[in-house]
Amino acid sequence: MAQTPSNMLPLGTVASEFFLKDTNSNNTYSFADLRGSKGTLVIFMCNHCPFVLHVIQEIVMIANDYRVQGIGIIAISSNDTTKYPQDAPEFMTAFALENKMDFPYLFDESQETAKAYDAACTPDFYLFDNQDKLFYRGQLDDSRPGNGIPLSGSDLRGAIDALIYNRSLKEPQKPSIGCNIKWK
Repeated sequence: MAQTPSNMLPLGTVASEFFLKDTNSNNTYSFADLRGSKGTLVIFMCNHCPFVLHVIQEIVMIANDYRVQGIGIIAISSNDTTKYPQDAPEFMTAFALENKMDFPYLFDESQETAKAYDAACTPDFYLFDNQDKLFYRGQLDDSRPGNGIPLSGSDLRGAIDALIYNRSLKEPQKPSIGCNIKWK
């Protein structure tokens, strides 16, 4: 299993707008439609990556914990579904249902959104403030498949808490590690 790190988009970068189809509702949404009043978490992920499978329950818990506090949660899959048919929209819908994802799971068929965010791996996390400026990008926590470190979501939870409660964020931010995005 290849381990690809995040590209670490510069902090302060303004969120790129997109118009993508939600595989859960069949509606098309923009970033502006889904942004939260206090901030927005954009997660690049897919259905089959062992790194995503390792953390999906923690992602769902984070979404459930922070949506009520004004954080918009957006998941996006940008993988090439010709080479990786298990990441096709109909399987995204099933994956979301199976994992109780009660937030949009958008399909980036053109891969333009992943390119605009400089996404490199799955999962790749981007936390934007209420001005849509990048506040945190990096890992969920130090847990990886097979490394024996329990999931906690500590890095991402710490960043969201810092954003909500106007605290300074610890440095350095560590890149996420995951499978590479499957480019066309």
